[in-house]
Amino acid sequence: MRIQPSDMIDRLPTQFFATLVAKVNKVIACGHDVINLGQGNPDLPTPPHIVEELKAQAENPLHHKYPPFSGRLELKQAVAHWYKQQFDVDLDPEEEVAILFGSKTGLVEICQVLMNAGDVALVPDPGYPDYWSGVAVVNGRMSMMPLTAENQFLPDYSKIPQADLDRAKLMFLNYPNNPTAVNAPFEFYEETVQFARKHEIVVCHDFAYGAISYDGKKPVSFMQVPGAKEVGVEFYTLSKTYNMAGWRVGAMVGNRELVRLINLIQDHYFVSLFGAVQMAAAKAMTDSQQCVRDLVAVYEGRRNALFSNLHRIGWQAPPSQGSFFAWLPVPAGFTSVEFSDLLLEKAHVVVAPGVGFGPSGEGYVRAALLSDEQRLAEAVQRIEQLGLFAKTK
Repeated sequence: MRIQPSDMIDRLPTQFFATLVAKVNKVIACGHDVINLGQGNPDLPTPPHIVEELKAQAENPLHHKYPPFSGRLELKQAVAHWYKQQFDVDLDPEEEVAILFGSKTGLVEICQVLMNAGDVALVPDPGYPDYWSGVAVVNGRMSMMPLTAENQFLPDYSKIPQADLDRAKLMFLNYPNNPTAVNAPFEFYEETVQFARKHEIVVCHDFAYGAISYDGKKPVSFMQVPGAKEVGVEFYTLSKTYNMAGWRVGAMVGNRELVRLINLIQDHYFVSLFGAVQMAAAKAMTDSQQCVRDLVAVYEGRRNALFSNLHRIGWQAPPSQGSFFAWLPVPAGFTSVEFSDLLLEKAHVVVAPGVGFGPSGEGYVRAALLSDEQRLAEAVQRIEQLGLFAKTK
């Protein structure tokens, strides 16, 4: 029997980074010591007190049964508590918080509850490729919003074609940004609320790196802005803040009707997260946040080490403002893929080609701060040997 995939499966975008992984594995198989700065997977373990809470909760027979379909109230209350403590944002745990199987799932689901075939989603370029996946699932169309250095890697709403504005149902934003590693100012979000209200476009703010910012500056939550709940939602995940990427815990907060809709579609997919995981996540968000401060200090140390070494060899780029990435310009004469291939083959250093995040990512590579300072310094030393940059005096 021949298996015929659905049209939806055929629409899914090609996984660009699967090709990168295959290249990396080939070099590793040859016995080379590879420094992998191309991934976005936290390298440090989940804090012990969160793991201990999971162990204790797993023994509770209550959690051996189906949890409430829309998630445990304790975790919703913890999310609301975290937003109040961190950003002075008030959320109704019952009606303004939805529990997700990681924020990635919610970013796909929001397309399913809002878009029909042919509708438009405004998407940052470069941006997180899974935004594309959600649009493809519903047979929608993307209108790319270029993020350029000249505009501080913020979208310019005045340049979006009117035809796309007329059909746009939602817009994805993400700050601190992956891959450009910049933060967005409060004024930008004020402009965004006005823009969304005028054109009746739902704002979907991906706040995955909302706890990771440097130089004493705190990122802005979209929910802090007057009118944000009227026009949109924010997606948050515990993956980065607490090194819980494998736990798959996220939340969507904000507009009550959108929370209702995403809970409705999840009723058809899931019976929520394992209750013990939810209770451990609640512990993470309500207990001392010293582990988060310590983690950010580690990343800031790594950032400083990476950029001081990059500048030493003549590779100039502004230091990352947030997230755990660095967005670095490619030397003249290379595409982002060519340069990434060269670093892998000659220096055995992995970076992600910028074009994998969208056409406007061409000319850059993304490096992750997910190796220790010594390993980052070694990566730069290997690149230095290629003689591609002019050293600064």
